[in-house]
Amino acid sequence: MDIVESLPESRDDTIAALRVFSRKLVRELGFMRTTLADSQLAPSAVHAIIEIGLAPGLQARDLASILRLDKSNTSRQLAKLEALGLVVRTAANEDGRSSHLYLTEAGTRLHHQIDGFATEQVSSALRRLTPADQQLLVRSLAIYADALAADNAQITTADDADAHSGIQEGYRPGCIGDIASLHARFYSQLAGFGSFFEHKVATELASFATSLPSTNKQLWLCLEGGRSLASIAIDGDPATGLAHLRWFIVDNALRGTGIGRQLLERALAFADARFEQTYLWTFKGLDAARHLYESHGFQLAEEAPGQQWGAAVTEQRFVRNAGKGPS
Repeated sequence: MDIVESLPESRDDTIAALRVFSRKLVRELGFMRTTLADSQLAPSAVHAIIEIGLAPGLQARDLASILRLDKSNTSRQLAKLEALGLVVRTAANEDGRSSHLYLTEAGTRLHHQIDGFATEQVSSALRRLTPADQQLLVRSLAIYADALAADNAQITTADDADAHSGIQEGYRPGCIGDIASLHARFYSQLAGFGSFFEHKVATELASFATSLPSTNKQLWLCLEGGRSLASIAIDGDPATGLAHLRWFIVDNALRGTGIGRQLLERALAFADARFEQTYLWTFKGLDAARHLYESHGFQLAEEAPGQQWGAAVTEQRFVRNAGKGPS
């Protein structure tokens, strides 16, 4: 009679046991060998053959997702299978950049060979288990596989989000609306600015964005999941040697994180390399912003009542000569 050890009780012991069993499965199923399932192909190529055989017409991007491979690895794998005469591609009618994958006659024969090998491998092992244990095994593996898939999907989503997060240069779809919205909400509460101001930000920023990329102009965004939560821009004029610092805004959710300072320093490094002086317009009463500007070398150059943003405020113009670093 076989002796079945009881499952470990602690979480750490359970994790350790599953890792041991997973490594053993990898070894016993042959994934550590250079070829798999008596096919003369690497494990990833065997899986590609299986997935294409199960879903003829599968697209390369979908195959990459199924195999958990990046696009470049998938492309190389498919190129090898095509060179071996096992896979063919046909252009997708709906998108000339995409293609559908099919097994050739030789690929189909290999698929049947792999399928027969794997079936016999599993069947042989199951003969050592009772029918009840077989069903328990299937249920347990299904639960575990689903849990791993869900965890990998969460990681992939996080990776995708990271690709669209952090400080990035240049225009991004949706950034004009995001930045205009940030300005409108913040300054309506602070100074009573209304639709005139929001329209001014949106239209001038949209016009600026159409000039990008440019050697004298740049936009920096702090993105989170593709949404702009902070911004700053340099609008430079080589004829005058002046750089206009514009659209500097940070969402309340990021205040205190240092994002504002990072954006400002990137913008000033860009401006200093190209222009003699950088200037900005703001208004009296923004003490925290003024402290940040002055700590980076800006000085108040002029101050007067004005309504350029649609409401009466005391407008201020700050200037900074190139090379004036943070104090």
